[in-house]
Amino acid sequence: MYSSEFSEENDRADAAAITLTDEKGRSLECYVEHSLSVDGQEYVLLLPVDSPIEIFAWQGDGEEEEAILVEDDDLIDEIFSTAQAVLSEQNLTIKNTAYALTVLGELPPVEESEIFTLEIEDEGTDLEPEQLQLLASFYHQDQEYAVYTPLDPLLFFARITKSGKPELLSPEEFRKVQPLLEEHLFDQVE
Repeated sequence: MYSSEFSEENDRADAAAITLTDEKGRSLECYVEHSLSVDGQEYVLLLPVDSPIEIFAWQGDGEEEEAILVEDDDLIDEIFSTAQAVLSEQNLTIKNTAYALTVLGELPPVEESEIFTLEIEDEGTDLEPEQLQLLASFYHQDQEYAVYTPLDPLLFFARITKSGKPELLSPEEFRKVQPLLEEHLFDQVE
């Protein structure tokens, strides 16, 4: 049985910030949304300070058009300056941060006509569709790209190591602690 204790940070001005670092040395500044202690191990639920974005390449025509998530670091590096140019028209600055691309600046208001619903297909798993807001689109070498931000927050779950640094949980570790987190969040909603 787990002994657990949660604390929550509500005020962003006073919220603790933690920096995640990936294997390439890139960093991602995050607010601590919740913390949880399980058997003496501290876990934190983190929300990026800047808004996460995803870049998609549009392929096909008409009804057969399909959005393909751009995940290749070399391609991201290649289109980065063009994406920055179109986002700067909205006073947004793109950042190649750890675990996700992000933008600094105030996002435009959500308009129904700019929402894209991404159906996620994963064998054996019933995943909810993800809704994304279009921020900008552009062409690079005759390929159409679109920059979207998720409407739902992007959250990371990490453990705090003995040295005080956050470390993202493996899927197995997350499954172990997930019921406690869900129980706490459910109790807050009631």
